[in-house]
Amino acid sequence: MNDQDEPTRPRVGVVGLGAMGLGMARSLRTGGYDVAVHDLRAEVAADFAREGGTAYGSPGELASAVDVLVGVVVNAAQVEAVLFDEDGAAGRLRSGAVFVMCSTVDPAWSAALEQRLTEQGLLYLDAPVSGGAARAAAGELTMMTSGSAAAYALAGPVLDAMSATVYRLGGSAGLGSQVKVVNQLLAGVHIAAAAEAMALGIRAGVPAEALYEVITHSAGNSWMFENRMAHVLAGDYTPLSAVDIFVKDLGLVLDSARPQRFPLPLASTAHQMFLQASASGLGAEDDSAVIKIFPGIDLPKPAEA
Repeated sequence: MNDQDEPTRPRVGVVGLGAMGLGMARSLRTGGYDVAVHDLRAEVAADFAREGGTAYGSPGELASAVDVLVGVVVNAAQVEAVLFDEDGAAGRLRSGAVFVMCSTVDPAWSAALEQRLTEQGLLYLDAPVSGGAARAAAGELTMMTSGSAAAYALAGPVLDAMSATVYRLGGSAGLGSQVKVVNQLLAGVHIAAAAEAMALGIRAGVPAEALYEVITHSAGNSWMFENRMAHVLAGDYTPLSAVDIFVKDLGLVLDSARPQRFPLPLASTAHQMFLQASASGLGAEDDSAVIKIFPGIDLPKPAEA
């Protein structure tokens, strides 16, 4: 097949080069895409450019150079800034370009954003992600997506390059974010429950290492117990996902259920636990640091270098 027979790859941009966004940008480049980026930390974007990408000074400048723009920022307020602030992306994307929104946001807000972008001649995919920084860098994320067939037609291969699995959940925005909300409910509750269980065992005098070994080979185990309590055993609270992320995400879970008058007693309790940890000065630590709210427990210390 000659070059004229090969489909033209869309030009791809990534806004937000945190732990997730940087990994996603790198996995796109590994997948053969020319990747352009923007981050508020100009030095981070410049480092990526030195690896083989292109850095732009604003979301608008980046948007004018791409067909698919992937937003990997923290919350809805930051998405708004990327799109609609002065020199924002929405006013610079070409007609028919796709904005792929990977943040954890309120499903109703995501559905409304689709309408706003449609009115500007733009396509939109509601596409929150799960998997962590290592899977992002390996192109092995799970993506929970919803949007129009036209948006998938242009951006679908881009999603595949970033992900092990892309779930297509519906033809309009909101369903992807709704599934992510449910996932974050479970993730937050599981971390809180894991911390409570580990704290109880330690307080009762069970050696932490023995407790971890038994539970991870028993029916009470969970992915979050096995993953996060390993941080506790190491005494390492370097934030892979911070306490304050779950203050935000569980707050979003509760907010999204309130208009439906849907009770969420476990999510509410877990939210209060993360709030207590944050109020105690632990907000920037790894979310496993929620275990520190329990009194009278002798937690493992970091190994000496």
